[in-house]
Amino acid sequence: MRRWGAGIVALLLLAACSQPIKRKDGGSTARDFSVSNLAKGEGDTLAEIDQREVLKSLRLLTEKLYRRNPQEYRKAGIDSAEAATARLFAELAHWPQSTLTQTNWEQGFRASFNEDFQGDRVQAFMGACLGMIMASYDNKTEFYLLDELDAQKLYNSARNIEVAVWKLSNARQANGAPFLLSNGVEGGIPNLSFEREFAKIIAWQDLLALFVEDKSNRSITRAVQSAASFVFLPI
Repeated sequence: MRRWGAGIVALLLLAACSQPIKRKDGGSTARDFSVSNLAKGEGDTLAEIDQREVLKSLRLLTEKLYRRNPQEYRKAGIDSAEAATARLFAELAHWPQSTLTQTNWEQGFRASFNEDFQGDRVQAFMGACLGMIMASYDNKTEFYLLDELDAQKLYNSARNIEVAVWKLSNARQANGAPFLLSNGVEGGIPNLSFEREFAKIIAWQDLLALFVEDKSNRSITRAVQSAASFVFLPI
């Protein structure tokens, strides 16, 4: 199993080092060369690629949630989903000094589904996702040869996302309305775009956890977790 996981990682790294992929939005996977890259191993490069893709999905999900729940960004006097999303992800520019690193991400998740919460539920929910995910990377945005990630934290973060997504899809207020609109039905066809994007995050975190487990030779403790319990694993 470990050889299989390492083989997948090797293929991903080879793909990342080959011709850049052009994205639908006009972007590219090309990475500018930096002298600091000389102090990185393949595992460091994989961690940065993984983190970049996870953050890209989190940003997309934040904007999608704001578009479906415009009342949330209006609570803060913001006039668009794009501006509200930019406000949250501006925190990455001064991470780990960001206030999000000092905020209890579990409380953020719980506030999102609290009837008495008067704040921006999207900011609370996606801020908790961002803070929890970044904690699984030890609040680092760059990785070098001497850095060592914790496979258990990465694994736990994937399980926590599963719990958070279940709550997002199923939690209801006393009047039966969802706390936040996410997946829905359009023209009689289920729209599961939120679940698919969250699934990408789970897959990336699990892949990196497997790689780090194999590299460090420290086994992950696999937990059996009930999403309905709304209980999170430690990071």
